[in-house]
Amino acid sequence: MSVASLTRKILHAALFYEIWDAMKVTFRHMLHRPMTFQYPREQRAIPDTHRGALGLLRYDDGRERCVGCDLCEVACPSHCIKVISAEDTTRPLQRYASEFYIDITKCVFCGYCVEACPVNALAMTKMYEYSTHDKRSLLFDKERLYDIGERHLDDAKKYLYAHNQEKNVEQSREYRYYFPQSVQKSTQSPPKHLS
Repeated sequence: MSVASLTRKILHAALFYEIWDAMKVTFRHMLHRPMTFQYPREQRAIPDTHRGALGLLRYDDGRERCVGCDLCEVACPSHCIKVISAEDTTRPLQRYASEFYIDITKCVFCGYCVEACPVNALAMTKMYEYSTHDKRSLLFDKERLYDIGERHLDDAKKYLYAHNQEKNVEQSREYRYYFPQSVQKSTQSPPKHLS
């Protein structure tokens, strides 16, 4: 070993060169603006395509969109949706969801149920703060899903527009799921796009 390399080794050991070399990274990051945000006080801007809590939607006139077809239940890969449908006695040949349950603890937020819905009755919202101490409160029933859908209606509509499930034009607002008509008596007027 030469004298120069031995002197360099002793100098590096005496001046703690490895520590100063490692501290360069720390000093470099000390001068940056902080990249974290203080979560409870600062809220993150969430994009329209965010997959948050599911919500059930209604038509503009207040009628339920869900027709109880069970397609969302079939499309769900984690089997967290349970739909019990019944026949509407006031309108023949029409069904509705008498009970609707989603177990959020099992949900993987994939969005397949939203894509499978033929009437856009389900939509994802930007709601992500529903933590609780009781796991049983994360079983969302029909009333709670409609409450979420009504509170976050704008977010749900933006999700449907962003994923091309629904168009933000007058023709899509006129569109309603067209049920088969009774042979004896018509129960609803045909929609404008079919007349």
